[in-house]
Amino acid sequence: MTHTPINLASLRLAPKVLLHDHLDGGLRPQTILDLAQDCGYTDLPADNPEELRMWFRDAADSGSLELYLQTFGHTVAVMQTPDALARVARECVEDLAADGVVYAEVRFAPEQHLDAGLSLDEVMESTLSGFAEGVRTVRDQSGQEIVVRCLVTAMRHAARSREIAELAVKYRQDGVCGFDIAGAEAGFPPSRHLDAFEFLQKENAHFTIHAGEAFGLPSIHEAVAFCGADRLGHGVRIMDDIELGPERTFDGAKLGLLANYIRDKRIPLELCPSSNVQTGAAASIAEHPFNQLAQLQFRVTVNTDNRLMSHTTMSEEMLKLVETFGYGWSDLERFTINAMKSAFYSFDKRLAIIDEVIKPGYAVLIG
Repeated sequence: MTHTPINLASLRLAPKVLLHDHLDGGLRPQTILDLAQDCGYTDLPADNPEELRMWFRDAADSGSLELYLQTFGHTVAVMQTPDALARVARECVEDLAADGVVYAEVRFAPEQHLDAGLSLDEVMESTLSGFAEGVRTVRDQSGQEIVVRCLVTAMRHAARSREIAELAVKYRQDGVCGFDIAGAEAGFPPSRHLDAFEFLQKENAHFTIHAGEAFGLPSIHEAVAFCGADRLGHGVRIMDDIELGPERTFDGAKLGLLANYIRDKRIPLELCPSSNVQTGAAASIAEHPFNQLAQLQFRVTVNTDNRLMSHTTMSEEMLKLVETFGYGWSDLERFTINAMKSAFYSFDKRLAIIDEVIKPGYAVLIG
């Protein structure tokens, strides 16, 4: 038996696990146009799907997280009604399933969807119903099984994190798997939201924290030492605490106290290569620390972040890593199992997906 060649078509057949994907960063361009017409939003920068797709990609290629985040003004603006939220959530599930994703945690910030008068509960219920409908649609139309769960995000520059954390706990029996904070890092450290994290710990709830993307080690240190993060959103700047060996080799690499702690505790890194290049966290895919961190045995995972802004899918992210670092199917399987191990999902169900879906799927591809 021979290995299946690794290309975009074969990668789409591989079972994939996605932990870091923003709902408002993955809309279909045609859906944005449709929803803008429905709600009377007239500020879109283009009026046909392909031009709009390219505008989002180019606008996000700024090298700045702050400028990158401005593109979300357009997607959030058209996600202010129950029907819009449900449609975007349903299509998200369909698009992920079409790319071979078998488990996904999709995050969004309910507080950003109140402009048309919805309550936080109405935002949550509309979005969760869309995810559930998407799962049913995929099963009915293709026979595929996909698990999609929701991460409830608070904006780190705002002051509603405790309220949003309570929302995450309230809906955890209805498809919510955890909590997150997101937004511009500089000037808005995780410790500003200690009340939310202490509440979540008291409630035995999972949470991840965006840290170490645009801001360095202090952000990561606060996320794990003060807030108790289960995972790190991005976390690429942990490389600032690692001194590689001669000629940047892994032999003799010296890890600082924080990097050692992250690795020892197996704290997962939700790495998003294309997005990290766009925001300036890495100069290029070749210079992204993904491979260094993988070689040093950190728990690395592959993620999309924002499929629209980064013009990407999980399969395309994997292909870039294969082409850049020479990975094979066994490497991709390891990264996928890393992600499934790190999911905010019950242990028995994680194990079942690893043993019954991921390993058999890769066994076929490995040959």
